[in-house]
Amino acid sequence: MPEPIYLDHNATTPIKPGVAAAMGNAIRLTGNPSSIHSFGREARKHLEIARHQVAAAINAEPEDVIFTSGATEADNAALRHTGAATVIISAVEHPAILQARDDAVRVPVDENGVLDLAALETALQSAKAPALVSIMLANNETGVIQPIAEIAALTKQYDAWFHCDAAQGLGKIPLDVQAIGADLLSLSAHKCGGPAGIGALITSARLEPAKWQFGGGQEKRRRPGTENLVGAVGFGLAAELAVQDLPAFANLAALRDSMEQAVLQDVPAVRVMGGGVDRLPNTSSIVLPGVPAQTQVMALDLAGYAVSSGSACSSGKVDPSHVIEAMTDDPAVSACALRISLGWCTTPGEVAGFTDAYIRMARRQLEKLSAA
Repeated sequence: MPEPIYLDHNATTPIKPGVAAAMGNAIRLTGNPSSIHSFGREARKHLEIARHQVAAAINAEPEDVIFTSGATEADNAALRHTGAATVIISAVEHPAILQARDDAVRVPVDENGVLDLAALETALQSAKAPALVSIMLANNETGVIQPIAEIAALTKQYDAWFHCDAAQGLGKIPLDVQAIGADLLSLSAHKCGGPAGIGALITSARLEPAKWQFGGGQEKRRRPGTENLVGAVGFGLAAELAVQDLPAFANLAALRDSMEQAVLQDVPAVRVMGGGVDRLPNTSSIVLPGVPAQTQVMALDLAGYAVSSGSACSSGKVDPSHVIEAMTDDPAVSACALRISLGWCTTPGEVAGFTDAYIRMARRQLEKLSAA
């Protein structure tokens, strides 16, 4: 039986070989980065090299990089530990944002998944200060890229803070924290060819969260505890390589588009979500009306292709997509959405094979519906 093909890179993407090798070397380092002897200084040197690599990848200052366990921790720190009286988010945010503040004001999106800027301004006008707006750079399910420059301008106009969850951006599109205009920005290593279990919160002169853990003085005294040196080394190199590999990653858009066009031509009932606006080059969200996402995922898995129904942060559950529901206001549609996300190691042959497998699956499922 052929090896299964992995097309769920927005959930996590394989570690790049050079990153794995660098981590293998780092794991042999003995010292604690906080120790002042030679072993500790050597460990500290590698930690700070990684911090500089992450900063350089997004045009940030190294001293503004706080290493975390991932983007979820960074998101929680931004929303729960900045002292914001009002938090404003979009209806299509990652669960790490949606569940961080029960009192958050949710701003709707349009049928393409793009934030309603007029509704955001209305929310800002009535917000109790200090207010924090948290909007993702690009959606993890649809790949839709938000109008970040306009969002940042609005937050500044109303003297609010701006946090951006950019976990899906690093390595997929150019990422410049200065151009984005965010006061805080979240990153994840395992979305760009690095290891799971490490990410970063990028702070700024305008806003730094309060300490959210207690203990030593590590990570600007905001996140005490012995640093994940091996993870940081992997993250640093992955971020550096992600920037170098951006031109190659951009080429995935042509593979994604050809797949969507072939599917739409052969299965007209299919609906591509967010296809009319700017998206990440690797991401496709496809709805097959009447066919539950779980059925599609399982059928394609049996055919040798790993895809998902949306966010992979729900402990293995296949729930209707809150993102698609926010775009359509139709739970029936959101229950039938599939996410295909290509990655740095995806080949044209794999995409072509998946396209054929999807069309066969869709035809079979639609025939079953019509016969029922």
